[in-house]
Amino acid sequence: MNNSDLQARKVNVIARGQGNVYSVYIDHAKNAEMWDVEGNRYIDFGTGIAVCNTGHSHPKVVAAVKAQLDKFSHTCVMVNPYEVAVELAEKLTKLAPGNSDKKAIFVSTGAEAVENCVKIARAHTGRRGIIAFNGGFHGRTNLTMALTGKIAPYKKSFGPFPGDIFHAPFPIEQYGISINESLKALDNLFKVDIEPCDVAAIIIEPVQGEGGFYAAPAEFLQALRSLCDQHGIMLIADEIQTGFARTGAMFSFEHSNVEADLMTMAKGIAGGFPIAAVVGKSEIMDAPLPGGLGGTYGGSPVACAAALAVLDIIEEENLIDRANQIGALFNDRLSKLQSQHPDLIGDVRNQGAMIAIELVQNGDINQPNSELTQAVIANAAKHGLILLACGFYSNVIRFLPALTITDELANEGLDSFEQLFNKLANT
Repeated sequence: MNNSDLQARKVNVIARGQGNVYSVYIDHAKNAEMWDVEGNRYIDFGTGIAVCNTGHSHPKVVAAVKAQLDKFSHTCVMVNPYEVAVELAEKLTKLAPGNSDKKAIFVSTGAEAVENCVKIARAHTGRRGIIAFNGGFHGRTNLTMALTGKIAPYKKSFGPFPGDIFHAPFPIEQYGISINESLKALDNLFKVDIEPCDVAAIIIEPVQGEGGFYAAPAEFLQALRSLCDQHGIMLIADEIQTGFARTGAMFSFEHSNVEADLMTMAKGIAGGFPIAAVVGKSEIMDAPLPGGLGGTYGGSPVACAAALAVLDIIEEENLIDRANQIGALFNDRLSKLQSQHPDLIGDVRNQGAMIAIELVQNGDINQPNSELTQAVIANAAKHGLILLACGFYSNVIRFLPALTITDELANEGLDSFEQLFNKLANT
């Protein structure tokens, strides 16, 4: 069997809406490397969209999953609970930023976690409105699409969306959107569209994921915290892509010394096993009545076991520090590449191992180069790389290496990336 045959079979039976970036079908993977069904090797700079922070098939995750499967695979945590779910909740509530007493719930996906944050915030406040930000990404369900601040491809053709959702500009210095302008836009919302006393929550990614890896300035998150405190609004931290050591802290909100009222966790939580969580202040989390939160597969015992192993790995292998080391390595290499191509690379940025370069035309940040971005992605596999794009203008290459990657492998992958980029830059 080869990649072409599998892609033909896939197109015949899986809807085109669930597309795939690469027609590369993986046979096996280990740490930061993958091999396809034809035996080709790839250095993985995507980690399944920031999921395998601890690398592919980490031995401790595999062992934990096998041990749990020997016991049982499912009973439903809402019917017959189990210790691994309680233990995971205990650890997550302690790890979440801030000193408040906290509680957790488990679901299966990041979008579910976001929706449950909205439910909890509305139950606690008795209010209807939710404010999100331009360029933010919060999921593909109907409600989370409404929160997402980008039309194509996430929202096109899928409306109508739920009401009482409002958007404000996200502060991005290089695009001339200052912190003050974003805060003024929020104040304008309060004057024009919805009173602050009718807003249940403000949701924000501390680093926008699909939006382009722009980090919210610490002063902005602190200002949001003050604004929410002033008006009794819940502050929701969407840490789905930024959590679990990815940004050089367990959670990105720690960089700003801000405690959210509610936060979402998913992606890197369990090394590839589907589980997500909402963690928040106890009195807020307890607002919904029993039975108002949950789901059949939420808190899978197998995924809980994997998540506990991931937390042990992060601590034992010092992956928070490692994320900062990886970020520095990538930033140094990519900044040198930028100096060679200042007309094409408008910005290099990172928060820990959440790394991006923004591609432009004529050295102008206001001239996004989506064509070059698409060409880099289209040719990456031929150079033994798995890369991802993102950005409001589809002109950002994002790097999400496993936090367990070696310097040697990271440099090998960056060598290949430089060769690919130089080739395309000169055509």
